[in-house]
Amino acid sequence: MIASVLVVEDDFYINKMVQESLTKEGFDVTAVYDGEEALVNCRNHQYDVILLDLMLPKIDGIECLTRIRSRSMVPVLIMSAKGEDTDKVIGLGLGADDYISKPFSIAELTARVKATLRREQHYMRTTEKKAQYLRIGDLLVDIDNYSIRKFGQEISLTAKEFSILKLFVQHPSNVYTKAQLYHLIWKEDYHGDENVINVHIRRLREKIEDDPSNPRYIKTLWGIGYKLGEI
Repeated sequence: MIASVLVVEDDFYINKMVQESLTKEGFDVTAVYDGEEALVNCRNHQYDVILLDLMLPKIDGIECLTRIRSRSMVPVLIMSAKGEDTDKVIGLGLGADDYISKPFSIAELTARVKATLRREQHYMRTTEKKAQYLRIGDLLVDIDNYSIRKFGQEISLTAKEFSILKLFVQHPSNVYTKAQLYHLIWKEDYHGDENVINVHIRRLREKIEDDPSNPRYIKTLWGIGYKLGEI
């Protein structure tokens, strides 16, 4: 099956070079030149990997990534001339899978794309073969039966609480903003009402944490969102 790639780059020369090179490698490539066009394409098509520049017109790359992550776990590889550690942390913290700094060689970019696709395919095969039990710390999460046990004792969660926990344990390295959580769990547009998210996170912590005021499992990243604790 031919892998599909979305290239989001406003520099015409770089965009064209990447598009032509990946096409020669056998990929099905779609090229766009701004963040707005990228989001339209993501809503209308399903891609296997997205190459995303940070400095984009109309909607910048970070905002683009945030909106993509609110609805999809498609692998995203950031490519940007801004090589500071801050940009890397922001990009990867919001759910990017890899980062390549400009100027880069086409050979390196192609290798990164192929490696990203191999990891994704391996993850999918492994997930399909494994029993749908996930252990994190003292918690045993039964994905298929929507149940959770701690020290052998079952903990009763609501459907939304379980969905939040499931999202974190299935994607342990990702950081989720409140807007992303709302999109992914409630499947609705987020209008800034933090109370719904706060209440569900608090109730979930009260049920799974030894000390809800000092949580191990669901950590708060102040000013950003939440992520699974490194247990």
